Amino acid sequence: MNFIHPNAKIGQNVKIEHFAYVDEGVEIGDNTWIGPHATIMKGTFIGKNCKIFPGAVVGAIPQDLKYNGEESVLIVEDNVTIRECCTLNRGTAASMLTKIGANSLLMAYVHVAHDCIIGKNCIIANNVNLAGHITIGNNVVVGGVTAVHQFVKIGDHVIVGGGSLVRKDIPPFVKAAREPLSYAGVNSVGLSRRGFSREDINMIHEIYRILFVKHRNVKNAVIEIETTIPHSEFKEQILLFIRDADRGVMKGYKHS
Repeated sequence: MNFIHPNAKIGQNVKIEHFAYVDEGVEIGDNTWIGPHATIMKGTFIGKNCKIFPGAVVGAIPQDLKYNGEESVLIVEDNVTIRECCTLNRGTAASMLTKIGANSLLMAYVHVAHDCIIGKNCIIANNVNLAGHITIGNNVVVGGVTAVHQFVKIGDHVIVGGGSLVRKDIPPFVKAAREPLSYAGVNSVGLSRRGFSREDINMIHEIYRILFVKHRNVKNAVIEIETTIPHSEFKEQILLFIRDADRGVMKGYKHS
């Protein structure tokens, strides 16, 4: 036996297993599977072809003492897999929204706090903890047992090593690892698999060589990048990210 609130909106060919709970106002898209003992709470909107595994709690109210009962939401886009015992919280008055992008995988015991935005095609590995107001771009991989500080931004095509403590923003296209978290190279393999040309990857390498390897301060590095690197959409994306990095950018590479 499961519980499905009569005001929930359930799409076509949705399978809800025994002992699952679906609250009032929940919407579930076509061909989605809700596993046994999964809990889908009020304010949750789930897309098509999703899989939510046993023990997951999706759409609980924020763990934020400032939350005052506002009608915030959690949106899970199409083709998302949420594995066992994940906890995903709705937004607060700050944005009213938490969102998981299409085609993403959240492995077991992931916590996604209020007002987080996760992009499309992301992999968030086991036991990752995301504090509130975090923004993660598209095609990002976060290694297991990683903790991410509130308000951190992670750019597109980033890979974060397992067990990391992420206290600063991570710009796009890079690998981040070590303690304290620092630049570990360009995510060349990931970029190549996603169709980036060798010329574009080399240009991204040069941008980050200036920013992270030559050990200039960020202001001077940005000036050099602007004046020496030819215009491209990737250059502009990196520079825009750096300018908007409210928490500051992670450390550059240093020899031990």
